Amino acid sequence: MKITLEPRTTDLGVIEPAHAIEVLCAACGYDLDEAELEADACSDCGQVLNLRQHVSIQVTTVPAAAGGTLR
Repeated sequence: MKITLEPRTTDLGVIEPAHAIEVLCAACGYDLDEAELEADACSDCGQVLNLRQHVSIQVTTVPAAAGGTLR
């Protein structure tokens, strides 16, 4: 199961970047869906679920920068 969240700015002005979360079976790496999560068993390997998450974060803003040259 892959959950994708768009970037947003919180009420406090903090920017939460866009990110995606994948929920996988820790035993075999199978990409799980909601029905398998509810059943608490992996349909690929048959083991009781022990979850693993893979999170990817996208950089959405670049902070201001200053530059110069040395003489």
